[in-house]
Amino acid sequence: MESPLALYRRYRPETFAEVIGQEHVTEPLRAALAGNRVNHAYLFSGPRGCGKTTSARILARSLNCEQAPVADPCGECESCRDLARGGSGSIDVIEIDAASHGGVDDARELREKAFFAPVKSRYKVYIIDEAHMVTTQGFNALLKLVEEPPPHLRFIFATTEPDKVIPTIRSRTHHYPFRLIPPRLLSSYLSELCEREGVSIEPAALPLVVRAGAGSARDTLSVLDQLLGGAGPDGVTYDLASGLLGYTPDTLLDDVVDAFAAGDGASVFGVMDKVIETGQDPRRFTEDLLRRLRDLVIVSAVPDAPATGLIDVSADQGERLVAQAARFGRAELTRAADLVAAGLTEMRGATAPRLLLELICARVLLPAADHGTDGVLARLDRLERRMAITPPTQELPVPPAAPAAPAAPAPSTVEAATPEPEPVVEREPAQEPVVEPAPAPPSPAASAPTAPTAPTEPAAPGAMSLVEVRRLWPDVIAATQRKRRVTWIHLTQNSQVVGFDGTTLTLGFNNAGARNSFEGGSSDVLQEAIREVVGAEWRIETIIDPGATADAPVPPPRSEPVPVPPEPEPEPEPPAPRRPRMADIQAASAEPEVVHDPDAAVDRDDADVDAESGADLLVRELGAQVIEEIPHQ
Repeated sequence: MESPLALYRRYRPETFAEVIGQEHVTEPLRAALAGNRVNHAYLFSGPRGCGKTTSARILARSLNCEQAPVADPCGECESCRDLARGGSGSIDVIEIDAASHGGVDDARELREKAFFAPVKSRYKVYIIDEAHMVTTQGFNALLKLVEEPPPHLRFIFATTEPDKVIPTIRSRTHHYPFRLIPPRLLSSYLSELCEREGVSIEPAALPLVVRAGAGSARDTLSVLDQLLGGAGPDGVTYDLASGLLGYTPDTLLDDVVDAFAAGDGASVFGVMDKVIETGQDPRRFTEDLLRRLRDLVIVSAVPDAPATGLIDVSADQGERLVAQAARFGRAELTRAADLVAAGLTEMRGATAPRLLLELICARVLLPAADHGTDGVLARLDRLERRMAITPPTQELPVPPAAPAAPAAPAPSTVEAATPEPEPVVEREPAQEPVVEPAPAPPSPAASAPTAPTAPTEPAAPGAMSLVEVRRLWPDVIAATQRKRRVTWIHLTQNSQVVGFDGTTLTLGFNNAGARNSFEGGSSDVLQEAIREVVGAEWRIETIIDPGATADAPVPPPRSEPVPVPPEPEPEPEPPAPRRPRMADIQAASAEPEVVHDPDAAVDRDDADVDAESGADLLVRELGAQVIEEIPHQ
């Protein structure tokens, strides 16, 4: 049993009405055929596989149809049957491949045979394919014949490079440029062919087939033919298409884009490792990533692009693109696309494409290292997104504490938003942390009307995801450093964020001692820092997670010029010490010397840092265990 013909041969158009995507060529040709105004020579140019040779055969078929002049061949006469899709061919329609018959001797032979009349048709038609391969001498040998052919002769040149056809030949022909077929038109055409073949194809696989065909009908049908041959009972699936065609799965692209949005370097380089481990080509992955960023840039500018067909993607993928674009700023997306595009150019001929791919990702993750316009705009996008996360009523949890203590000091009155105590805040900035974090002390009469609203207002930012919380976590840790150093130590050395459900933040501690010490008084400090940075009221839960590691180190807070290192450096000594004089001693006793204290920002009344032995402090705060104490005499 013979195998069936290839798809592009079985479905080759037989009339101009069946040619897709070339209406700008087929309609004028049909009008010329119907009006009997056909020229003696034509030049069809355009990319490969877009219908040049097929249109030339249809034109020859229409010219020799017994019902001519007619726009489309009838398909019933002998000439139409001979030139049909499965016909034997006509002796009066000669196809020449100029790639192997483009010399001057071949041109002379053609010129000698051209003067003979057709055997049984109205016209003798020469279809010269790959006409740009004809040598200059061969074109010169044909020039006189093409310029003044006998009445029964017609020429049709087909080429992908019309500029290589000498101008004297081009000027004697009617030039029709063919174009690549639009993706949406190809997608609908492929769906129709699959229905004819009785094979199902997933909507998500169609864009991959169209992309592999690159706008060429013949190449696209060849790719579809390959997928149909390897399809199983489920038909052509997305996994089958992406695997056979070598494209990056959408899951990898989604992971790396989400990691870029969250600034999660560990996840980004984890995806890079998975790309290499699964055998993906780094260059192809970079190209697919650039295409995804291009789609996100378009969706960011036109949110309904997937729905209107501006981007040819499936419905579920369109929803993912809209969600991903909302997590970026336009400047940030444009900068990432520019970096990936520049890196893809550098990958050509590179001996270490994986290294270049990782460097590209590192540049995308570090907009702060880019001091150009793109880097500044990317950082502004991140700040705007962070401000958009904070609701406009972020200070609502604080006012219920005001009626609870009417005789409280100035900070509580200031938090009640009264205009008179504002100067008090400027004179006493150190008293700001004194504000009570919870409205438990107020009387029942005062707290009753505000009890239901206090937990619901902070729930507005509860839509934040765990990735967004981790992105803001360094700022929260920096806020705790200014409030309580022990809390800052716990958060940076003993714990990490392990969960967030919108209202409850879960911290994992690597030992029970650190967890118990944190719950002893640091939880309130953390909640206060969260209100300051995020503007939300979150409940703090702690668990013991032996595998927990400290989050990324936090840089020193930008708003406080005084750092708090583990061992503060002493003030520089005068360059040349001298013996004290009696006047200096008397002046020192009269006016105490002002010494800079690096721990000035730390609360001196903190019960967790009171004077006690080093061993007791380590056991209580860090969960340490004293194994043995060796006395030294």
